[in-house]
Amino acid sequence: MQSARNLSDRIQWLLDRKVFLILAIFLLISLNIFVLDKISYVFHPFVVILETVFLPFLLTGVAFYLLNPLVDYMESRNVKRVYSIVALYLLIITILTLIFMKVIPLLSEQITSLIVQFPVYSQDAQTKFEELVGNEYFNQVQDLLGIDTSKLVDDFSSRASALLSNAWSGIGGIVGRITETVLAIITVPFILFYLLKDRKKLTPFVLGFVPTKLRDRSFRVMMEMNHQISSYIRGQIVISCCIGVLLYIGYLIIGLDYSLVLAVIAACTSIVPYLGPAIAITPALIVAMMTSPVMLVKMIIIWTIVQLIEGKFISPQIMGKTMRVHPITIIFVIITAGNLFGLIGIILAVPGYAILKVITTHLFRWFKQRTGLYDEPVAESAATE
Repeated sequence: MQSARNLSDRIQWLLDRKVFLILAIFLLISLNIFVLDKISYVFHPFVVILETVFLPFLLTGVAFYLLNPLVDYMESRNVKRVYSIVALYLLIITILTLIFMKVIPLLSEQITSLIVQFPVYSQDAQTKFEELVGNEYFNQVQDLLGIDTSKLVDDFSSRASALLSNAWSGIGGIVGRITETVLAIITVPFILFYLLKDRKKLTPFVLGFVPTKLRDRSFRVMMEMNHQISSYIRGQIVISCCIGVLLYIGYLIIGLDYSLVLAVIAACTSIVPYLGPAIAITPALIVAMMTSPVMLVKMIIIWTIVQLIEGKFISPQIMGKTMRVHPITIIFVIITAGNLFGLIGIILAVPGYAILKVITTHLFRWFKQRTGLYDEPVAESAATE
């Protein structure tokens, strides 16, 4: 009896020491990872299923967060959800038809022209680079800094060749997934219809699998995650569309070639925060630089104006401080996710981080409440009383 009490006291002493508790938790997590790695083949069927349903549910989720506020608003006006969904579907079909009739032909024409002119732009860029290398002042700077131009050119050529090779292999992979993508797009309207129609039944259904004592906390976590994701998706898409429209208007004003293509590229890449605009400006810089120095200056002015409008007026009004994530953190999260998961990781990095942040925050709060390890120590005066 005395030995059991001593053992209990020793265990309690270890639990009272934060270092030992953290090491024990880390050891258990590491052990679980090791075991799961050894039996990873067991999860292969689940991985295949996840890869199959991932794209349809991703597209459906984005469409749901865009359309659900409209359906809720119409329901508040005593319009049945089914009628609201059908009306929105008809509106979307009309808009897509107009886009395919009016925008797609122009976009296709500009893309074709850009592909045809790309070798000319490449040759002009090479000529200007050779002129820069042969410049007297450049040679002086080169000698001062000890730069080997020929090595730079060879390195650039090898990197460009590798980039083109990877691009072609990537295109081959995309072509191989055309059927999968088309099937995913076809299934999206059907999944989205039932998701919008039965939206109010979804939360109680999910909470039905959660133990009764944890339902209140789980409900708060779900609501907070839903708020984070919906705010980010709606806000980022609206901001990207605004950037694309403003740049298209600006490019038309200055007469930049391939204005629609460049604006569409900017709108698509702006979905990625902070890094997207830096990527989007590259093709516009190349086209403007190959046109004329004056056009390059005009393009930079238009881009600066649009970025100022977006940073000072559009983003604060639409996004506000919903994410509450520091920009440096977002940049590192995007880079890490891109290295781990590629393009999909870049797109899903920020909302994925927001979800993990919500879950981790609530788990840490629960851990503090259960263990009491982070309670403030009682003052000695209060203890003596």
